[in-house]
Amino acid sequence: MKSLAIAFMFVLLVLHQDFWLKDNGTLVMGILPASLAYHMAFTFLAAIGWYFMVRFAWPHFSEDDEEEGVES
Repeated sequence: MKSLAIAFMFVLLVLHQDFWLKDNGTLVMGILPASLAYHMAFTFLAAIGWYFMVRFAWPHFSEDDEEEGVES
């Protein structure tokens, strides 16, 4: 699962470089520049990615677990 999460973050890194929209002057829904709409969608995708990263790839121990190990 961790390798899938790392691959997803690498894909996000590549997608963040939106050089193909640099000179695009079209408007999405008549008010948003294409680059801004792209970054809004990218941000939503990144938030979903971080949710799954924390949910499935985050370590299952906490600082409280470490403190209990020291006491016993």
